[in-house]
Amino acid sequence: MHSFRTAVENRDEAAIEALLAEDVVFTSPIAFKPYPGKAITAAILRAVMRVFEDFTYVREIADPGGRDHALVFTATVDGKRIQGCDFLHLDEDGLIDDFTVMVRPLSAAQALAAAMGAQFDRIALEASEASEASEAAGA
Repeated sequence: MHSFRTAVENRDEAAIEALLAEDVVFTSPIAFKPYPGKAITAAILRAVMRVFEDFTYVREIADPGGRDHALVFTATVDGKRIQGCDFLHLDEDGLIDDFTVMVRPLSAAQALAAAMGAQFDRIALEASEASEASEAAGA
């Protein structure tokens, strides 16, 4: 999954979004239900890039078949050091169709929840605008 890692490390929002399948499902470490769809997933990932400081991937693990990847990362959120892992699954076209994030410790997860909560209105607006633009382009 080197292309996703490279896009994130370069903070290339367009490249990140281009690697997402239209039907991607994002499972957050802080929300109960998953978020389906490219527009909301891309908006969430942009928000994460705004709230994470000192983000770096420290390890990449891939299955021999190449469709499942785990990217271990560290970052800081509101002064709390966070450790986490992005679990990615690729569809038959090589696009991310399942994206699950897990983080620790609890204090850092709580800081992440608060920081992302503050981003929620912007996330919802960006996702709505992207969905409307996509629908208009397809019509």
